[in-house]
Amino acid sequence: MKQELIVTAKSVEEARKKAAAELGAREEDLVVTVLEEGKRGFLGIGAMDAKIAVTYTPAVPEKKEKSCGGAETALQFIRQIAENMGLENLTYSTEEGTNDDIVLKVSGDNAGLLIGHHGETLDALQYLCNLAANHRTEGEKREYTRITLDVEDYREKREAALRALARRKAEKVLREKRSVMLEPMNPYERRIIHSAVQEIPGVTTNSIGVENNRRVVIFLEDNNSAAE
Repeated sequence: MKQELIVTAKSVEEARKKAAAELGAREEDLVVTVLEEGKRGFLGIGAMDAKIAVTYTPAVPEKKEKSCGGAETALQFIRQIAENMGLENLTYSTEEGTNDDIVLKVSGDNAGLLIGHHGETLDALQYLCNLAANHRTEGEKREYTRITLDVEDYREKREAALRALARRKAEKVLREKRSVMLEPMNPYERRIIHSAVQEIPGVTTNSIGVENNRRVVIFLEDNNSAAE
């Protein structure tokens, strides 16, 4: 599905990098239109950010058999973490995901402790699972395995909630003709918002802020600017 963004930064080059990070894509795979070159100004006076319009169409991955070695390593890793936390009687399973990944699912009593506030613990554990799954000893060759960790179907429920939020806020923008800024989100959640809004004619999105305070702004498509 084609995705489109309006991105601002101090330079066109920096804006391209921000867009690539936001979309989880390589810079060379982006179609970029420069809307404003930006100005450095003198001693900060008269400076103006660069603005670009970005279009990205993800490639459809070829279906192929995935190595189960990395997934099994990740499963054993998260099982050990859970046991160290005193979590017992949990159910573990793996399945092929829709994004060329392996989904590792965990469920059971108190499994929610692995999720944390707004999924922060879950994201940290997923990062560690990917490190474990793709650790190689010297000279070992192994295909890269991308792991998505999901506990009690949190990610599926969170995506549904975010898509519903995106629709509500987009409808508000269309109704009130005013931009709407959402709460700070991680890159995964921002991509869901961007994707959901792209399905609604008349509105588009931009991301502003830095690091943990980065958030999505939804605004009218013909406005070409985000809320301040």
